[in-house]
Amino acid sequence: MFSKDSKPATPAPTATPAADPSRPAARSPAPSLISRDLTIKGDLTCSGDIQIDGIVEGDVHSRSITVGEGAEIRGTVAGDDIRVCGSVNGEVKGNSVVLAKTAKVIGNVLHQVLAIEPGAFFEGQCRRSDSQRAAAPAKTARPAAG
Repeated sequence: MFSKDSKPATPAPTATPAADPSRPAARSPAPSLISRDLTIKGDLTCSGDIQIDGIVEGDVHSRSITVGEGAEIRGTVAGDDIRVCGSVNGEVKGNSVVLAKTAKVIGNVLHQVLAIEPGAFFEGQCRRSDSQRAAAPAKTARPAAG
């Protein structure tokens, strides 16, 4: 009736494969969030989507960035797709940039596609980028030695 099993009572732990840094991370289904009551002093770098509703004193680099209505960013905002509904005091660099009607941007905008909704406040210069990645750092050409 009672016999001893050769099987262990609990399953053996399985090894979890370590993340390979050479492979890109899988796209997360939800954006990274900076909530309204959070203040960050420093740069943010994200490979996916980021939603900022708090205060950031530093540069923000991500694939897709949404600056919420109550958000304040003092620094450069760079990414592929950028939607500004809050306040940015600094440069905005993106392939597609949208300034919503509640946006307040003081600084230059470098873009491929730019949309400014009626009511948005924008003080600065906007420049269309001819490169495929407006968010990528610009390479400076050196004058030829002569």
